[in-house]
Amino acid sequence: MIELYKMAYRNLNRNRRRSILSALAVSIGLALLLLIASVLAGEIQGAMNDSIRLVSGHLQVRAVSYVQEKTSLKWEDLLANPDQLAAQIKTVPGVTVATPRLFASGILSNSDKSTGVQIIGIDPSSGANAPFIQGITAGNFLSADDREGILIGEPLAAKLNLKVGDQANLVANTSTGVVDQQVFFVRGLYSTHTPSYDEAAIFMPLSKAQVFTHTENHASTIFVLLGNRDQAVAVAAALTGPAYQVLTWQKMNAIVLQTEQLANAYLIIIYLIVLAVTATVVVNTLIMAVFERTREIGILAAIGMKGRRIMALFLAEASLLAIVGIAFGLVVGWLVCAYFAQFGFYIGNVGATGFLLGDRIYAIQAVSDTINLSIIALVVTLIASLYPALLAARLEPVEALHGN
Repeated sequence: MIELYKMAYRNLNRNRRRSILSALAVSIGLALLLLIASVLAGEIQGAMNDSIRLVSGHLQVRAVSYVQEKTSLKWEDLLANPDQLAAQIKTVPGVTVATPRLFASGILSNSDKSTGVQIIGIDPSSGANAPFIQGITAGNFLSADDREGILIGEPLAAKLNLKVGDQANLVANTSTGVVDQQVFFVRGLYSTHTPSYDEAAIFMPLSKAQVFTHTENHASTIFVLLGNRDQAVAVAAALTGPAYQVLTWQKMNAIVLQTEQLANAYLIIIYLIVLAVTATVVVNTLIMAVFERTREIGILAAIGMKGRRIMALFLAEASLLAIVGIAFGLVVGWLVCAYFAQFGFYIGNVGATGFLLGDRIYAIQAVSDTINLSIIALVVTLIASLYPALLAARLEPVEALHGN
């Protein structure tokens, strides 16, 4: 076997430029696939993390009849005494944050400009507000006793030409079915780097939101964060009761999980297409080698080298090209993925429906993807090289010696 690889190495050195280009094709193909896999993983994981920290939490406790899409403010669809319920939930092992939130639909306007918004009443002291506090770009965060202040996203402020200290008119639906309105002051601007969320969500203290929407001492949900999201099902089972429903992050983000499964299925097809193209370059190299070395193959066959041995020689050449190409591709792929893991791809506001996407996607390289793609690249290259190897093995010695 060692002698076979020595012969394969010498044969590849005969046309070094062609061998280098063939290995480089494998390298580029593998590096490209590593980048695609890491970007997809980063996109899905980023969307999931954004959804959990901004919208769903790891768990949500709601009234049995509450439907999020309808943003109902009827008292029978809301949780009564939410502060008391949140305090009870905090005592459950695994829970790190439990805070009430109230959701309402509204219209925010400034001068002749207006847009629909989601009003979110929050407890300003809760740790669940970390993304908004850390994302303050101008002004200040809300205080619990603020009765005239709101916090809005930078994209929304730009859309309505608002800045810190400006007044804006807010119209909201209420629990009684009538519409109420009030002038609020913009206390601060925030950015979570998730444009679709920042341009629609405005915040005010929970107590003010309850008064404004006539939902005194009620909330839409208890937003729950866990120390480990894998505990969601177990904690949900501990919280389940007849008076309310408990939703896990998996159920609330089902579309993200389905998108990940669908993307992984299509990704396999992309893998095979790219690797087939790169393997074709190796095949062409070996076919050229067969034609160039026809007389040599005839001599080897004439002195007793079996067809399977000749076939093994060409497979050894293909494996050397693949191994060198894969090794270099791993280095290039790792460097490229490391760069985009640090700086990411800027995509802006793509307006995706069903899940949140940040304005930048960061690559996440998984060891399993690296191993799997390396193995697939090697296997595809060897399978593709079977044709030129069989072509060489089946040459008739007499015809090969004549160069036919």
